[in-house]
Amino acid sequence: MKHSLLSTEENVQLIHDYQPGAFFLASPKRTILSEGIFQHIDTNQLNELSKRVAHVFDDAKQAGIQKPIVAGAVPFDPTQPVRLSVPAHVQFSDPLEFHQGEEEWEATEPSYEMTPVPSPDVYMNGVNEGLDKIEKGELSKIVLSRSLHLKSNREINTKAILERLARHNTTGYTFATNVADPKSSQERTLLGASPELLLSKTGSSVISNPLAGSRPRSSDPVEDQRRHDELLTSAKDLHEHAVVVDAVTKALAPYCHTLDVPASPSVIQTETMWHLSTVVKGELIDAGVSSIDLALSLHPTPAVCGTPTADAREAIQAIEPFDRGFFTGMIGWSDATGDGDWIVTIRCAEAEGHSLRLFAGAGVVKGSKAEEELAETSAKFNTMLHAMGIHQL
Repeated sequence: MKHSLLSTEENVQLIHDYQPGAFFLASPKRTILSEGIFQHIDTNQLNELSKRVAHVFDDAKQAGIQKPIVAGAVPFDPTQPVRLSVPAHVQFSDPLEFHQGEEEWEATEPSYEMTPVPSPDVYMNGVNEGLDKIEKGELSKIVLSRSLHLKSNREINTKAILERLARHNTTGYTFATNVADPKSSQERTLLGASPELLLSKTGSSVISNPLAGSRPRSSDPVEDQRRHDELLTSAKDLHEHAVVVDAVTKALAPYCHTLDVPASPSVIQTETMWHLSTVVKGELIDAGVSSIDLALSLHPTPAVCGTPTADAREAIQAIEPFDRGFFTGMIGWSDATGDGDWIVTIRCAEAEGHSLRLFAGAGVVKGSKAEEELAETSAKFNTMLHAMGIHQL
């Protein structure tokens, strides 16, 4: 396996070199492009995943791969198989740096037929069903999502969409990976630009950055600032955020001898959304624990599922009329020392042939309103839609 480090000047070449089927991840810390497959990790037993990966790492080292990594995606539903592999070729570089005026757009944008699944009315009925469960005390929170099915008049250009995502989401995590069945000859690309870090591990240090509580951005600067300020003082959103931070803290506490948890959240921005954000930092008791196990201890957070987790997941599967697949799962990588980065798989789509499935969700808590949650999901779709050249939903 070739495992190389590139200079800052060369790092933007990685996204130009990306081809569908490869694993790509651009973060504020680094850029990774890994191609070719040494071995697939074929399992749906998440409690055995890190052991299975360790065995494949041993095989890789015996085959002459000195610094193997595992990369790919884990689905929302723990009973579904992961799409992870140990690649044959990996390049790491510094964060992407684009220069103004470099962007290339297609001469003519493709046209799309767009079908919402479920319809907006059915989605709002689902939100009200979730609110009813919250009122009865069955749940404290549930995250309900919807999808957009798009059919194009031409093959989906995942490479162009990925590059646009990276250019317009420089503070987040832009990704692409093949999530098709390894036995299939057809590629199915999961791609997106998530703002949310599930977990990063470097040596004995761990970081998680849960997001919960959101407002759509406005093109009017005054209104945009008002939404920012309102988010910081919204009792509903602050409570929703605190639930997620508490869950992350409790999950990481058994692994850490120190945890730094800010008393109150800050607000971060993407091109389309404001989010309440808390950066949780810890020092591990055992620096050898894998980032995979740490990430799985958090997955899924209440930010993408709800609380209590098992009850919320069961309700999601009953209310949502589609399979989430890898949406609200996790995507990332880990090396043989356990270091790695795992991202919450949101602001994403699955592309296959002429078709795209986009996903967006919203957290439902006491006081939520179905119309507002519908509007929030519409705003979240815009990350992907803008990258596709669609500027109105």
